[in-house]
Amino acid sequence: MSQPIQPGLFLRRVLWADALVSAAVGAVMALGASPLHGQLGMPGSVLALAGVALFPYAAYVAWLATRRRVPRAAIWVAIVVNLVWAIDCGLLMVGTAMPLTPLGEGFLVLQVVTVLAFAALEFIGLKRGCAIVPA
Repeated sequence: MSQPIQPGLFLRRVLWADALVSAAVGAVMALGASPLHGQLGMPGSVLALAGVALFPYAAYVAWLATRRRVPRAAIWVAIVVNLVWAIDCGLLMVGTAMPLTPLGEGFLVLQVVTVLAFAALEFIGLKRGCAIVPA
């Protein structure tokens, strides 16, 4: 297991923001898949599945935000998931035959920028976290 840290206020706030944004976007995608399909040019099934997939992630980072001590690896999981999400969104833009609308392309670009920002902020917060010396 990795060295635990005591997350500072900065990291806690970033984790809470990531959790809230992920849950909100997940709800919009999952519940609005049908109407968004036509506006974004993405299949409703892809939107719904991706939206539902955000809920466990949002719960995970919210849980991390409430812990007094967390293993460094637990924060790395959040960082890596954000990086993978950004890569997946990028691949949807260039690697598929989906007839994305300009709004759909903008939606994916916004997701890439947002999750990369969260990954960077979580990395900064991880570096600022106070290492806990084992007893």
